[in-house]
Amino acid sequence: MRPDVEAMKADIEQSVALLRRRLDWDVANRKLDELNARVEDPTLWDKPDEAQAVSRERSQLEAKINTVKAMERELEDGVMLSEMAEEEGDEATLDEARGQLKAIKDRAARAELEALLSGEADGNDAYLEVNSGAGGTESCDWAGMLLRMYSRWAKAHGYEVEIEAMEDGDQAGIKSATILVTGPNAYGWLKSESGVHRLVRISPYDAAAKRHTSFASIGVSPVVDDTIEIDINPSDVRTDTYRASGSGGQHINKTDSAVRLTHIPTNTVVACQAGRSQHQNREQAWKMLRGRLYELELQRREAAAQAMADAKTDIGWGHQIRSYVLQPYQMVKDLRTEVETSDTQGVLDGDLDAFMGAALAQRVGETRGSTVD
Repeated sequence: MRPDVEAMKADIEQSVALLRRRLDWDVANRKLDELNARVEDPTLWDKPDEAQAVSRERSQLEAKINTVKAMERELEDGVMLSEMAEEEGDEATLDEARGQLKAIKDRAARAELEALLSGEADGNDAYLEVNSGAGGTESCDWAGMLLRMYSRWAKAHGYEVEIEAMEDGDQAGIKSATILVTGPNAYGWLKSESGVHRLVRISPYDAAAKRHTSFASIGVSPVVDDTIEIDINPSDVRTDTYRASGSGGQHINKTDSAVRLTHIPTNTVVACQAGRSQHQNREQAWKMLRGRLYELELQRREAAAQAMADAKTDIGWGHQIRSYVLQPYQMVKDLRTEVETSDTQGVLDGDLDAFMGAALAQRVGETRGSTVD
């Protein structure tokens, strides 16, 4: 076997062994059998909320087990193909086998990181909120660029994206926006993105073509279901209704259908204007508020709330988690993990996996490389 093929085979085998250990393979398979039996029990569906939670847990565990099994099968096929090609001196087929093994290796690396998503709400959907910092049009434009970046990242990974609320900037971009990202492990991947993001570039709005620094903050909270109890005293919540802004259907801008909730003890504010009625927006806003308050509790438990707290108090110097420099050189650098890349356009188009992976690994005490190829 060629040395490069042997090396990829060894890497994949190591990743598969690690995934089996993290899953606790025998225990995971027994748990899946138990969940399958529960889902097949017709009495479970007398409690729809519990049934959905069980079904979701079953689907997530089954997906993890099937991922490992698929990699083992594909590794065996790829190695067999490479050995046959080497015996016959078929370089084209050998290159094909190398490509297959490289793809498996990349999938294994992502699966390793996903195996770290063991937090209480990591498997849940997520709300991602973008807020522009001080700086007027510049910061609003930067906030709009971040919204596009995360939307592209989400769609590239098969997630659904829905805009829940948006306030346009006076001249360009957005002042704020909240999107719902739906899909497996959405919150687990996105949670490390909370914080202040700094942009340095030649301003397209400056006739003198001077370099400008802009700030915007990202906040991420999980979507929580009814199986997680969150006690909110209604008297602690102020409800405001207002007329939705932006383009939309025939009811947009004609009725006070948008809803804003303020949790007074924590000064937590959420807003929703995506629904066609005030009732729909009120219901969704309460879900968002429950998610935000649950995220605060998770942060307290993990003693990892400093970045979020900084983002809430001051969107500016000294609080940023990542810098995006477009002038005088090209560089995106995460200030927590030291991961950096010169492919700024790729990052702004949603290529964020290296940054998210490094932050996730750091969170659980593992090490990842500091330079993105």
